Formats: sequence, C-alpha cells, structure tokens
Amino acid sequence: MRRVAVQGIGVVGGFGCGVDALARALTEGHVPVSRVASIPSDGTVSLPALLADTAPLEKFFSKRAIRRIDHFSRLSLLGACLALTDAGLFDSGLERMGVIVASGYGAMQTTFDFLDTVIDDGDICASPTHFSGSVHNAAAAHIAMQLKATGPNLTVSQFEMSFASAMLTARLWLQEGRVDRVLLGAVDEYCGVLGYCRERFFGTGPDEIMKPFDFTRHSAIVGEGAAFFVLSAVEEDTCYGTIIDAGLGNLSGDTPALPEETIFFLGADGHGRCGIHYKTIVPDGASVAAYAPLYGSLPTGQAFDLAIAALSVRDGRIPASPGGAMVAGQWKVAANEKPDGRALCCLKTDSSGGFGYITIKEAA
Repeated sequence: MRRVAVQGIGVVGGFGCGVDALARALTEGHVPVSRVASIPSDGTVSLPALLADTAPLEKFFSKRAIRRIDHFSRLSLLGACLALTDAGLFDSGLERMGVIVASGYGAMQTTFDFLDTVIDDGDICASPTHFSGSVHNAAAAHIAMQLKATGPNLTVSQFEMSFASAMLTARLWLQEGRVDRVLLGAVDEYCGVLGYCRERFFGTGPDEIMKPFDFTRHSAIVGEGAAFFVLSAVEEDTCYGTIIDAGLGNLSGDTPALPEETIFFLGADGHGRCGIHYKTIVPDGASVAAYAPLYGSLPTGQAFDLAIAALSVRDGRIPASPGGAMVAGQWKVAANEKPDGRALCCLKTDSSGGFGYITIKEAA
C-alpha cells in the first residue's frame, strides 16, 4: 500500500493547545499537574490530573454556535480545527474528507449526567440534551456539522487499541479512493466518576511524577485531551513524514514484524500490568522513548505519541523522555538524537497482551 502522508496536526491537552505548546512541553520536559477532587469527597481527597482547556475553540466558532456542545465534543472539535489550520485547509471545501474519531471512554461526563437525570427525574423527564451528547459518535457528528465535512463518518471505540484500529480504517479509505483526505483523531476526557474509580483501585498516589519505564509500580496520572491528524494518500511534500505501517494483534498469537533500526515510542503510562508486555515485543538493546508524563494516562494516548513522532521527524530530533531514567537496562532511552532515517514506531500494549502499532518515517 502507498504511504499515508501526515499533512497537519492538532493537539490539546494538559500541556496546552497546539503543536507549539506540545513542542515547548517536550523541550521543558515537564507539565504542571493539577489536583482534582475525588468523588464522593469531603474536600480532603484529591488526585493529580492533566486537564485540557477548550477556551481556544472560541477562536473558530461563535459562543452561540457551540453553546450546547459538551466538553468531550469541544475537545474533539478543537483538535480537528487545529489540525485543519495546521494543514492550511480550514477554509477549504471538505466534501471529500472522511472523519474518524477514536475514543476509549467516550463522553463519560455527559453520559453520567444523563443517567443522573434518569435516576432523579425518571425516564419521561430525562434530559434529551444530555442523551444526544452521551452517544459515542456525538463528537464526530459535531465535527461534520460544524465543518461541513460530508464524507464518510466513523467513531471507533476499542479502548487502548482504538487509535490503531482507527488508523487502519483511515488507510483503507484512502487506498480505496473513497476520500481524498481523512481527518483522524482521538479524544478522551476526565470525569469525576473516573477519578473516584482510580482512587478506589490505585489510591491517591504520593507522587506527581509518572515513571513510564518502571513497570513494577503504579504511577499513572489521569489525563485528557485530543490529538487529530489530516492524512492524505497523495505523496505530497510534508514536513511531518508518512505512515508506513499500522497493525493490531495479541501476544497469544505472535509478535509484530517491525522494521530493523526502529525507535520505539512506548505508550507506557504508569500502568504496570500493561507495561510488562513491552518487554516481549521490543528487542533488547532497542532505542525507546515514552512521553505519557506530558499528556497523562488515557486510553488513546497513542495518538499523542504519533504527534510527538511526527514532530520528531519535522525537527530531526528525538526529544528526551520525561519522568525519570530506565529501571531495567535492556533498552537504550533515546534522548536528543537524530532519527537518521530510522522508523519511529508508536507502540501500545494492554493488560491482556493486545498490541497496536503505528510506524512513521520521514518522507522519501
């Protein structure tokens, strides 16, 4: 299959808004962590979190146009607008552009708000606004309506494998010629119920520094945000490189066949049960990097890794990994070195041995 060119990137998260904010966070190697209350709470229990601000969305739309859109869809819409602007396509006709949105959790806050109205007021008086926003494809629908993107529209939810699965579909659409471009994105949000569950499962945690390479302890800090990409099958000039491969699988079958001289961007986000599987896939002595401390722990974090990999191609430099040194010495942690033509593989594993990978390389 032909390579898929990355023409534009739009990101928003705890590090800020836009590729410049992400690049600054990579240079500084640190993002300030907020504290959020765990519910039910008396105010004494709080959790660290990396939260996103959607206020910049008002640069693209009037307050009236987006007043009924919830936080989850605002994150998606903002990421989409930033990606199209970065690609120089925001004011262009999008009739032949497909839209794919990947999410692990979906619109959690709106879903629980809707359930609260059902419990409090009964089925007949449940909020129709909350219901319409609670469905997983609401974000993709808002993108299509606000941007007038009339091509095929899809939402993918496969938890940690959501983004890799969505990438496979995007490449297929482009290969079949169904669309000229694909606006592909991933989004997940924080809500109080998630904070409560994390506290019950993992405690509040004494640290506010994630240790992505330490698979012996839990150090995940919850995050939220959106990462979007404008993809094209046309081999146009692109500073961000091209997607050369993507795949899904499970270690119960076989390990993926990945190019030699690969630098692995691990989706290690402080969950040891998921992280231990990287040792099965990544060979000893390989160069690795992990950037979850900059965007937090969320199911679709692989999309942020792809954005960082694309920036690495653009800048000709692999940023240093934040969050401390490698605990186990079987790998080499890449830091401030040139890709030198090597493929950058964004790899994500889950607790059951599932894996998804997306490989990017500088344009030929």
